[in-house]
Amino acid sequence: MLHGWTGRILRVNLTNRRCAVESVREDWAKAFVGGRGLGAKYFSEEVDPRVDPLSPANSLIFATGPLTGTSVSCGARYMVITKAALNGTMTTSNSGGHWGPELKFAGYDMIIVEGKADRPVYLWIFDDHVEIRDAKNLWGKSTWDTEDLIREETGVPDAKIASIGQAGENLVKFACIMNDKHRAAGRNGVGAVMGSKNLKAIAVRGTGQVPIARPADFMRAQWAKKAKLKAAPVTGQGLPALGTAVLVHVINESGAMPTKNWQYGRMNMAETGSDAENISGEHLKANNTIRNKACFACTIACGRVTQVSDAGRTRHQVTTSPHNWKIAGEGPEYENTWSLGADTNVDDLDAVLKASFMCNEYGMDPISFGSTLAAAMELYETGAIKDRITGMPLRFGSADVLVAMTEATAFRRGFGNELAEGSKWMCDKFGHPEFFMGSKGQEFRADARAIQGMGLGYATSNRGGCHLRGYTLASEILGIPVKTDPAATAGKAALSIAFQHTNAAFDASGTCVFLTFGVGVEDAVPELVAATGIDYTVESLMEVGERIFNLERQWLLKAGFTGADDTLPERLLKSGIPHGPTKGQVNRLHEMLPEYYKLRGWNDRGEPTREKLAALGLV
Repeated sequence: MLHGWTGRILRVNLTNRRCAVESVREDWAKAFVGGRGLGAKYFSEEVDPRVDPLSPANSLIFATGPLTGTSVSCGARYMVITKAALNGTMTTSNSGGHWGPELKFAGYDMIIVEGKADRPVYLWIFDDHVEIRDAKNLWGKSTWDTEDLIREETGVPDAKIASIGQAGENLVKFACIMNDKHRAAGRNGVGAVMGSKNLKAIAVRGTGQVPIARPADFMRAQWAKKAKLKAAPVTGQGLPALGTAVLVHVINESGAMPTKNWQYGRMNMAETGSDAENISGEHLKANNTIRNKACFACTIACGRVTQVSDAGRTRHQVTTSPHNWKIAGEGPEYENTWSLGADTNVDDLDAVLKASFMCNEYGMDPISFGSTLAAAMELYETGAIKDRITGMPLRFGSADVLVAMTEATAFRRGFGNELAEGSKWMCDKFGHPEFFMGSKGQEFRADARAIQGMGLGYATSNRGGCHLRGYTLASEILGIPVKTDPAATAGKAALSIAFQHTNAAFDASGTCVFLTFGVGVEDAVPELVAATGIDYTVESLMEVGERIFNLERQWLLKAGFTGADDTLPERLLKSGIPHGPTKGQVNRLHEMLPEYYKLRGWNDRGEPTREKLAALGLV
């Protein structure tokens, strides 16, 4: 008997409407653990890397880890694995909340969704009862309304629901999957893949529990880790006090806050005519925060329940659009605050909040949306696009543009139809590919000129520009686990690899990477051993992370990507930051990438050698 894992996979074919339960392959579970790892293994074995992401031949996998649904701190995570609608990579998009644990309680480690329904449907799971239901009445509804309607229809008020909004239905290339109304599997367009299958939602209710191999050891391990999290400055103080927006001032003052589509390195009144203070975590807490909110089993509670201020309620189309009237919700996270605020140069927090709420409601990734809008603003201000195309002046700093274009993009109305394709496609179409700020077709966020390791991580990320695939900012800016110089390139290859493997291991376990702000792999291992009964070590768990990363890389190469795609925009490589503490800095990727390949056991084309793959059991 497996422990930690339920040992069961639910396979759903929407084309023929067949649902079947199969056993998890135990050898794969032990080698890839779960979540991002086990899901990627199944996906790589079953899906042709050259498949059209929006075709029925693409699969959509929802995968938990062995610690998902347990009482460990932050044991709430699940991953969505598919070929990305935005850029064609294998994406593994992470979400928290309560949906992942509920899937475990219903008795499943994963759901593999295949094919395409001939009309809108949703999946209803109540323990062993699985049913594909008609979703005609749900199509066209927001994620918030969808959840309420499904609970009403099923008569199960405690059902947990993952759904797409109008953005996913309209195949916005960066649409996301929302659960618990405000938690998101947010990146790479997983919501568009779900929409292409006519799958509106997956609703789950479970009454079981996660089997634990060594309960007494498990409790001792998790209480030791909880104590460390409480004592750590970021997980015990910073995130509980201000949420992820605690980073606004930290990153801005480091000169690493990309502003006006990365033309500047900080949001500063003298340089950009805007002020980071106005969208900071401190400002949010003082003016808009109602209370903290935590995901399942979380002891950090970095989430925020917030509302538009009294003054903001008469602005930003709140009363003039039938789709845009809600004044409260959750967030924004740092990423929303940066992409919707600093990158577009909007320092009106009410507008940022409103746009963030709308992204949640419509099911749309705010990082890619805000970045795409910022690129469009630069296109507009340089004269590459005109009012006759955009329908309104797309000027940096315009709160009205931010809110109006959020809605237009989700519904693909007017210029929103161009924004809905993502910034790489849009910038190529209008003749300025250099305005795209991302890698492998996906937008990224903290400035890689000011933080060298982050640039290397962006360039080598298997799913395209992503800060969470190797968050070296923790070391380079926050000093976790040790402080390294953000301007230096020496040692950054090894640092980036260590973070990439660590984050993959946490993603596989079913826990949140925010844990790494307070604990390390050595703290996660005792929990995983006690839960599963398998004697993982720090070394073997880091090898799991390496195995996952190389598996993803293999698939990426088969999909047509090459080492030439391990790069950054010319602006980051050649145009120095114009002002502030990081003035003149560019990313020196050429100094780090060859060493990175060598340390990984890859050739100079960025391909894993046969020896490396064999050592990891991947051949």
